[in-house]
Amino acid sequence: MTKLKELKKQFMEDSGFREEYARVDEEYALVEALVRARTAAKLTQAELAQRLGTTQSAVARLEGGRVSPSFATLRRYAEATGTRLTVGLVQVDG
Repeated sequence: MTKLKELKKQFMEDSGFREEYARVDEEYALVEALVRARTAAKLTQAELAQRLGTTQSAVARLEGGRVSPSFATLRRYAEATGTRLTVGLVQVDG
């Protein structure tokens, strides 16, 4: 039986797979940062939704990665959780 680690290594040899994996990995990193900020602020999704003037289900969709938030939404989320939004671009090798 092939182990997941070995399978990932095999797939990562394909450049198309690597690119898609990196793209999705960055999206999940954002989702993780959102949830971390909310939990560090000791807020439930419902409490955060109230601060944002939206619904708990909208916060759940945002934290579930099912929507692509605007910069304004991310900024409001950061303010509501007592954090600061930072955005950066990094040079790609090659």
